[in-house]
Formats: sequence, C-alpha cells, structure tokens
Amino acid sequence: MTAPALAGWNLALRFGLELAALAGLAVVAWRFGAGPVRWIAVVAVPLLAAAAWGVFNVAGDPSRSGQAPVEVAGWLRLTIELLILGGGAVALAVAFRVDVGIAVGLLVMLQYATSWSRVDWLLGT
Repeated sequence: MTAPALAGWNLALRFGLELAALAGLAVVAWRFGAGPVRWIAVVAVPLLAAAAWGVFNVAGDPSRSGQAPVEVAGWLRLTIELLILGGGAVALAVAFRVDVGIAVGLLVMLQYATSWSRVDWLLGT
C-alpha cells in the first residue's frame, strides 16, 4: 500500500523545511564547535542528517520517491523526520535567531497538519 500523494505546494514546503533544518544544524555546529572540530562538525552534522533522511524510508512513500534503500517502519520514519525538522528549528532558535526558529517550527507543524493523511499512513505501516 502506498501513501497518499501530497500536493505540489506541500512537497515544496517540505523541501524548503528540509533545507532550513540542514542549515540550522550547520549553524548550531558552527556556533558551538571550536577549532578544527568546528569545521568538521559544520559539514558532518548536516551531512549525517541528510544521509539519514535519504536512506531510511518506508517503501511505497511517494513523497520519498517510493523507494527505500533501508526500509523502516512508518513510526520510525516519522520520528526521523520530526527529529531532523524539529531539531533544525530548535537549532536555528538557539544558534541564530529565536524568531526564525519559531517560524520554521510553525511551518513544520503546518506541513504535517496539511499532510495528515500521510502521517496517518506512516503510523499505520
């Protein structure tokens, strides 16, 4: 069974939120890193998050191309998404600007609220 398809604007919003989350993770790595570790962390932290986002998927999810390099349960995929997107929002609030972090967090909630059929599908797989 495949997930319900998301509207184009919802996929675009989600892509923008993914980029914002990766940027937030890079900013927090830069802000709290020191010396050579800072340079490594600013690349490694968002790269690891992007790798987790791209590798751990639920088979049949059209918002993820329908393919799953490493197939995981829906609840685990949802947890990964929330950790990365929510973590990015928190990172932006802590390391950049609180208002930007709050705005990104609200957009994350909007994205999931408007794609509830996908969330319901993930929790049922």
